Amino acid sequence: MSKYDYDLIIIGSGPSGRSAAIQAGKLQRRVLVIDRKDRFGGVSVHTGTIPSKTLRETVLNLSGWRERSFYGRSYRVKDQIRAEDLKARLHMTLDHEVDVLEHQFNRNHVETLNGLAKFVGPHEIEVATDAGETTRLTAAKFLIATGTKTYRPDYVPFNGKTVVDGDDFLEMAEIPRSLVVIGAGVIGVEYATMFSALDVRVTLIEPRETFLDFIDTRLIHDFTHQIRENGVDLRLGSAVQKIEDAGGHVEVTLENGRHVRAEMLLFAAGRMGATSALNLQAVGLETDHRNRIDVDRKTYQTKVPHIYATGDVIGHPSLASTSLQQGRVAACHALETPTLPESPWYPYGIYSVPEISTCGMSEEELQERGIPYEVGVARFRETSRGHIMGLEHGMLKMLFSLKTRRVLGVQIVGEGATELIHIAQAVLNLKGTVDYFVQNTFNYPTLAEAYKIAGLDAFNRMPIPDEFKVRKKPAEKAEKKAGKA
Repeated sequence: MSKYDYDLIIIGSGPSGRSAAIQAGKLQRRVLVIDRKDRFGGVSVHTGTIPSKTLRETVLNLSGWRERSFYGRSYRVKDQIRAEDLKARLHMTLDHEVDVLEHQFNRNHVETLNGLAKFVGPHEIEVATDAGETTRLTAAKFLIATGTKTYRPDYVPFNGKTVVDGDDFLEMAEIPRSLVVIGAGVIGVEYATMFSALDVRVTLIEPRETFLDFIDTRLIHDFTHQIRENGVDLRLGSAVQKIEDAGGHVEVTLENGRHVRAEMLLFAAGRMGATSALNLQAVGLETDHRNRIDVDRKTYQTKVPHIYATGDVIGHPSLASTSLQQGRVAACHALETPTLPESPWYPYGIYSVPEISTCGMSEEELQERGIPYEVGVARFRETSRGHIMGLEHGMLKMLFSLKTRRVLGVQIVGEGATELIHIAQAVLNLKGTVDYFVQNTFNYPTLAEAYKIAGLDAFNRMPIPDEFKVRKKPAEKAEKKAGKA
């Protein structure tokens, strides 16, 4: 028997903690998951990924957003949409997610414990429960998967009702008629565009001159045009000087002297690693300025070999999808079990209105690296499925190497972007070329046909491969010479 209580203790039950626990359970190891909340799932299930995406789907369904190109901007499935309408579907989805998670833990013999954990020694933690009890546990290996918490600067007068962060936002008592969102990161952009679809007057403020800089510039230009057309007032390039809670409304003063007034303010400018309560100094671990932990990106080991960290607590890319992969890889490495490594290219999805999804390199990255490339573009309105769905916007852009003809990157903005991107992901990771899209048949009518259109768009401008060049026969050459004579 091991001298430790567990082979692996996981602190946090979000996507990475969840996948690591299930993997350890399948390897028949003694594993414990600790979470400070009374319901498992972490930020992803309760205040982040699942709630925001559920909210988006509810908004688009009840508002009739997808049908407005046919029936007019005033069209709605439900005339009076209230906060309770949004929450009803949200709570049903969250209950289902928690139920599935608990069933997975039970089926794989994963033990669980609710409480706040902190390190008291290299292989020992102390867990304090809400009941005031404490217990000490030991493990051979640890995985920190505590995720992040909202950044709440002192100059923002949070009150949980009219001035809120991303966690409070989901508990709104009623839908505001006007909304200011500070921070044009992924979270800010998603919520700003969702509520614009509800015909809420939205102002999105970003101190920098640009936003979502990791996305291809051409895609962002197209996206910016669409959200402005949809009613989002995008204010770039001026920081917030003052936020005043005026009771009936919130007043925001920008450094450029402009004022913005709204019924509600959502502050969505960044998140911090949830590590302050872990007492990391007890094991010799340090964090960066945002309380995140540095790890080896292949194994997810920290500088303390028996302690691992995964998910949002290690920083970029901070996606639920990549966190799931990280947890599996970390658990296998910690338990000394060989496993397949992560694929080099993963999809990035932003569930805004419209959606954005990318995989591979952007055009700016190719230019920085000096890689010769060709571009293929397709508009959703060029597809029959786009006409059927009434899509007036939407674009798929592909980048191909002129040297190898391989796909280097794909960017999509528009309906279904986060689903469509997986075709690109597969071709990228299998080192496919532009020829794949020309040779293969796509279901008709589908939005996936945009791949064929964009592939042909690039193919027709790229150098013709030697095997497809038309070579004149010797007799034809002789006839041509005789004609000249």
